[in-house]
Amino acid sequence: MELDILVEDPRWDDAALEVLARNAFSAVFARLDLPPGDAEISLLGCGDARISALNAEFRGKPAPTNVLSWPAEDLSAATPGAEPRAPRPDPDGAITLGDIAISFDTCEAEAAAQGKSFDDHVTHLLVHGLLHLLGYDHLRDPDATLMEHLETEILGRLGIDDPYRELDGAGRPRFG
Repeated sequence: MELDILVEDPRWDDAALEVLARNAFSAVFARLDLPPGDAEISLLGCGDARISALNAEFRGKPAPTNVLSWPAEDLSAATPGAEPRAPRPDPDGAITLGDIAISFDTCEAEAAAQGKSFDDHVTHLLVHGLLHLLGYDHLRDPDATLMEHLETEILGRLGIDDPYRELDGAGRPRFG
């Protein structure tokens, strides 16, 4: 996998963004049985000011967010809940997947608010971002179910708790 990382916020250096990204992305490729060798991904480690500007420019939402993704190709499934199309290599054999931006500030605040470790939360968001590059989405309910199931399974393989489970006020899992 060719991972092109631009770190604009130096806090990402201390957080080992490259290590977290390589682990997260490798787990996604393994689960989806995709060869990571020729995959190309660009990753921007930034803060809230930069991701706010990107969110405003590309989504019309002038506010910070945790992660943004720009797929190189639309691989989404036409049928709700169906698997997206597999990425295809270009004539040189490279599979350009796209770009991801992640905000340190929002990740840190969300992890603290949710009682999660920073590394686990960032790993989840990197998995989420890569799944977007691979055509998964959560706009339609069946697609959201598929994407959340995959995220939960991939994170479980990495030893990370289900980020979608409901917790009670004391932070314990809530059961039906």
